[in-house]
Amino acid sequence: MVPIISIVGKSDSGKTTFIEKLIAELNRRGYSVATIKHDTHGFEIDREGKDTWRHAQAGALSVIISSRDKLALIKRVEQELSLDDLSRLIEGVDLILTEGYKRANKPKIEVLRTQLDPEPLCSKTDNLLALVVDKIDIDEGIKAGVGVPCFYWDDVAGVADYIEKKYLGTLDSKPQVELRVDSVDIPLTPFVQSIIERTIRGMISSLKGLTGQGRIEIKIF
Repeated sequence: MVPIISIVGKSDSGKTTFIEKLIAELNRRGYSVATIKHDTHGFEIDREGKDTWRHAQAGALSVIISSRDKLALIKRVEQELSLDDLSRLIEGVDLILTEGYKRANKPKIEVLRTQLDPEPLCSKTDNLLALVVDKIDIDEGIKAGVGVPCFYWDDVAGVADYIEKKYLGTLDSKPQVELRVDSVDIPLTPFVQSIIERTIRGMISSLKGLTGQGRIEIKIF
């Protein structure tokens, strides 16, 4: 399953701004990222009178609007879906970042603006990975209090390094899987490589007399 990391924090702590910077940094490193935004108050992205709104008003449980470069799915649900359920709607990414979901059982990075409140929302028992803080002078105190790494607000590269090492590996490491299509090498992130490797080795190990270990070559003509 694609790694999911929740960026959490109190209102006006700067979660959205930090996520924007983190997405850009991960993209720069070659990773594809998807996001999920939690809305505790409910939302409406459709507009009254539009065709899609009329479809839904007529009773359509799901409405898709599609164009050449994007699509949107509007779906009625009886109860809020879990992050795992939502992640199954997303394909072809290396990492999913969420804004919010502080109560979900997923790894969390908390953005803490000490001018608003010096106390973190989460603790290590809440699956807290790290804190992003706005003041240098509270760094040691926070580390002593919650026992997780602290990063300063502008150290987006440091947070990306931490995520990369813990969940994504590194694109500079020796590849475990090489894919070539019509004599063209296709770059794969470490996460995608690991999925392909585990899948193929698992299939081969199910064959009689084979363990799935060692070097494997597959050619499809």
